[in-house]
Amino acid sequence: MLCEHLFRPLAHPFVLAFARLRVPPPVVVLLAAAVGIAGAVELARRDLVIAALLVQLKTVLDNADGQLARLTGKVTAFGRYLDSECDLLVNAALFAALGTPWAILGFVLLTLILSTNFNTERLARGGVAQWDASVLGRVYGVLYGWQDRLADRLLGNRPIQPCQVTALANLGMSTQLAAFGLCIALGHPLAFVAVLVAEAIGVAAIFTLQPKREVSLEHR
Repeated sequence: MLCEHLFRPLAHPFVLAFARLRVPPPVVVLLAAAVGIAGAVELARRDLVIAALLVQLKTVLDNADGQLARLTGKVTAFGRYLDSECDLLVNAALFAALGTPWAILGFVLLTLILSTNFNTERLARGGVAQWDASVLGRVYGVLYGWQDRLADRLLGNRPIQPCQVTALANLGMSTQLAAFGLCIALGHPLAFVAVLVAEAIGVAAIFTLQPKREVSLEHR
């Protein structure tokens, strides 16, 4: 809901400006990553208000790159890989900036929650985990391939309901960074780790209470 009703509308003026200036979508991806890294630097320096604002600006730009790619007809696998890998880098930087061992737990939980969100939607529409042999494609396979295979193993034999997809979609990157930014602005960035623990328990409950379906020998 935050993505649809807040961040995408905020990103729209940027999209129009970038399109008018003929800025390639991958450049916007790199700009969003640079803003996110800057936010991590400010977080490490404990300039919390600036850090929170930069994290939200990163989210707006992160919503702009996909819209720009679709508007200009430049949706590519390269852009998808670059976006995913830059997001992981920024997330790692933000948690590293917390400077505490608890940040490791937060980074792991956020990665798994986002992966569950992505793979649940993929499996619900019958998508197959795949990547190409390009450099970024290979990097994507190393960073995300094991997550996709794990999701296939754990969720592939379970019926996925629309309500599950919707619930998990509300735990996507835009929502997570909004929550992280709020915790930062309130002066308690580490509280976001507690939020992630609660989210992880909720996600686990969603699938633990869902009965398995019978395994079919027919090709999916």
